[in-house]
Amino acid sequence: MVAPVKIAHYVLRTRQFEEMISWYEKVFEAKVQHQDPVIAFLTFDDEHHRIAFVNLSVLEPEIEEPDTSHASGVDHVAFTYADLPTLMHTYQRLCDLDIKPYWPIHHGITISFYYKDPDGNRIELQAEVFATMAEGSAYMQSEAFASNSIGVNFDADEFAANFEAGTPIDQLLAMPDGPPAVLPTEHGIGK
Repeated sequence: MVAPVKIAHYVLRTRQFEEMISWYEKVFEAKVQHQDPVIAFLTFDDEHHRIAFVNLSVLEPEIEEPDTSHASGVDHVAFTYADLPTLMHTYQRLCDLDIKPYWPIHHGITISFYYKDPDGNRIELQAEVFATMAEGSAYMQSEAFASNSIGVNFDADEFAANFEAGTPIDQLLAMPDGPPAVLPTEHGIGK
């Protein structure tokens, strides 16, 4: 089998060109590599670009934006941070910028915070629970995961307070007790 070595970038079409660029600059501490009236390329690491935006207001000014809240398509894009402290630093930095997650969840394999960008695209920022991918894969094939493949909701502010208070990382990474998570209504498909 021949497989790609990485996911390089993704491109979003938008009518809120400047707002989207600004939001992604803040969330990922990204820098603009190139921007013109039609397209912008941003990066947050050594890749020449990770995210790009196509300005539909310039390319298709006469077309109205359809309601896609229940359309087929990409649900979300996830980004993994090096560890839980890095994720929690990012969570706090974003809270300070008044960017708050709409859905904090412990998936069993990750601690995740879901955000919506100005266009409503969903972004997941996560940290791995297990030390190795093999351990995470084994968990996904376990009865525990089969009985709850979504995870357990948690209170983000309480979790952050416990982290700041020095709760051991292994305790924070442990799957909390609780019923299987319910997708929030803000997700567009919850109850």
